[in-house]
Amino acid sequence: IDEIGYLPMDIQGANLFFQLIARRYEKTSTVFTSNKTFSQWNEVFADVTIASAILDRVLHHCTVINIKGESYRLKERKEFMRQKQQIVNTLFEQGSC
Repeated sequence: IDEIGYLPMDIQGANLFFQLIARRYEKTSTVFTSNKTFSQWNEVFADVTIASAILDRVLHHCTVINIKGESYRLKERKEFMRQKQQIVNTLFEQGSC
């Protein structure tokens, strides 16, 4: 499940998400990605109790992989812009612009 917390969930969304996690709990694996720390999940879900119940199930048998660093999307965008600027500079030097 990608980008947990990108948008906040209303109470109905939080309840549905809890039901999903509860059904999967101790039956199958679930992978989450988020820019939010676990302590920020109470800001994501409309109800702190639901957030706690979700985290209880998610963290019970989990392995947390914390990746720090620059966003790969931002890195790719910077590389694209660098290449684009090189092309413009080359064309300008050749008098094509």
